[in-house]
Amino acid sequence: MYNVVMGIKRALILLIIYVLFSLPSYAIKIGLQTNVGRTYVGASTNAEIIDCNTNKLIYNMEKMKGYEIKPYKGKLAIRINGQLMNMKTDKIVIKPEENGFVSVKRKWYRGKFKIINDGGSLTVMNDIPLELYIRGVVPSEMPSGWEHEAHKAQAIAARSYAVANMGKRAKNGYDLKDTPEDQAYGGASAETTRTNEAVTETEGIVLVCQGKIVPAYYSASAGGRTTTAGKVWMTDLPFLKSVPSFDDGVKKNGHGVGMSQHGANNLAKRGYNAYQILKYFYANTKFARLKA
Repeated sequence: MYNVVMGIKRALILLIIYVLFSLPSYAIKIGLQTNVGRTYVGASTNAEIIDCNTNKLIYNMEKMKGYEIKPYKGKLAIRINGQLMNMKTDKIVIKPEENGFVSVKRKWYRGKFKIINDGGSLTVMNDIPLELYIRGVVPSEMPSGWEHEAHKAQAIAARSYAVANMGKRAKNGYDLKDTPEDQAYGGASAETTRTNEAVTETEGIVLVCQGKIVPAYYSASAGGRTTTAGKVWMTDLPFLKSVPSFDDGVKKNGHGVGMSQHGANNLAKRGYNAYQILKYFYANTKFARLKA
């Protein structure tokens, strides 16, 4: 184990964020509900319901008031004071006032919401800037009480995964799910001051291999040693090697590919920074910063 630790120290002296990637948009669409018969929404401020097809205002939601939205004759309907109103469109956007939040699934979320009648059931998605999305991922994927450098490593890994997988769920109308199938995402309700700081300190930074942003897979623990992608998904990837995972006896939890979250926290406790942690778990990678 001594040789492994010394190898990390020798290999990870310098950090170079060397190249800029440009994305067409920093917004990402996260699916919160798919194929549901109804949903309940609210907002912390007054909010507008806009017809996506015409861009016209349909209704002004009152702050801190709940509304039911459901499919209705191929369109969408909203229940207001017990009465069902046909909104005469199959696609709406809910826009809260500046700095407002929207409530769905008993959680608060930043950004806008799109609701679609898709064949008689609803798809509900959160349209949100990438960095605000990562704020809701880090504390959902990693305990907020863990080491700060582990949180920073998690933020970079989560951001890389999100960008590399844009459009993964396009058939459903969004990019990623809000579950561990992609990445756990708890919206603004999950945010903490400590994890938000980790996101801010790593803003825009992603992992790159062979000129491409990598889907930085990670799991809770690898049970002592990480697994190559080929052993899990039948295809090896150049940035995913098998290395000691520094889990300290934690039972394997997850696919074991890429960064072990327990391992990242343990390395942070030993004094390694986020960039050293990531370079250890993701071979042949460099760091890049996204630009507008």
